[in-house]
Amino acid sequence: MEFTGGGRLEVRITSADVGKRVSVRYVTESAAAGEKFTDAVGVLTSWDNSVLLITRKSGESVRIAESALVAGKIVPPAPARRRGPSATFPELARATARAWRPVESEALGEWTLRASDGFTRRANSVLPLGEPGLPIADALTHVRAWYEARSLPAYVQTATGAEGTQELLCAALDRHGWRREVSAEVRIAALAPIGDLDADISAVRLARTVDDAWLRRYQRFAEPGPAVRSVLTSGPSVWFASVAGTGEVPTAIGRCVVDGRWAGFMAVEVDPEQRRRGLATSVMTALARQALDEGASAAWLQVEADNDGARALYDGMGFAPHHHYHHYRWAEA
Repeated sequence: MEFTGGGRLEVRITSADVGKRVSVRYVTESAAAGEKFTDAVGVLTSWDNSVLLITRKSGESVRIAESALVAGKIVPPAPARRRGPSATFPELARATARAWRPVESEALGEWTLRASDGFTRRANSVLPLGEPGLPIADALTHVRAWYEARSLPAYVQTATGAEGTQELLCAALDRHGWRREVSAEVRIAALAPIGDLDADISAVRLARTVDDAWLRRYQRFAEPGPAVRSVLTSGPSVWFASVAGTGEVPTAIGRCVVDGRWAGFMAVEVDPEQRRRGLATSVMTALARQALDEGASAAWLQVEADNDGARALYDGMGFAPHHHYHHYRWAEA
């Protein structure tokens, strides 16, 4: 990482560069043994009281004392991915939202407040895809009251790590007392290679509706209720996959929503005692072929950052990270 100008380390950023992607070098006690400096790359989300806050693409925030800064510069957005489909953050954010529609929603400027009786954070959080039309403090007060009226915790879903994502909003939420609770990756891939995988799909059953057997395998399903089925069956073209087990619970399940060029994969689950037999691959291949028949060409999915097994599976299918998304919860006093 080159910071020098005429052989000297230079700080070429100021507080006026908040909101820009920067690369900095600074002195820190946590530097590796024998090293003097540590580097950080991300969006400069604040520079107040002689402290810089840089948000990395993962959503992690790094606080750096101005006195520890030895070099810094503005850097261009992360280079475009070399494989898979192209996608902007707004396009992908809207596609993922259409695949998991809430029971109830309300607009606040360009924010959407969503509620579904508490079934999943995604269906019970604010989706901010622009400005709320109010000062941020007033908007967050409105959000808290809206969820309190429904006896639900207040969540805001944000994204980091791609051009046009919401690092500044993340920093604002942190300043106003909201805390990041869960993070995950949104990954994308070309769809045709998934449909071309050498997988046995003869046992995979596809259906338009979700039945009780499918729900018994679904790990998020705890109690029957209209919100569960409403969210799961929402979307432009929804398909449910299952592989029969020896009892009333399927060995494997999956869900896919086809929406224009996009096919979104969700709820891919396998009986723990039947893993490593290719069942998840079979489910996704069968769903991918159905999506290809409907004209889709690109795939997306969401996976929690600490789910190493799923990430390895999706790596092998050609999925690569596009951005990270996070749920911030109001931290009540």
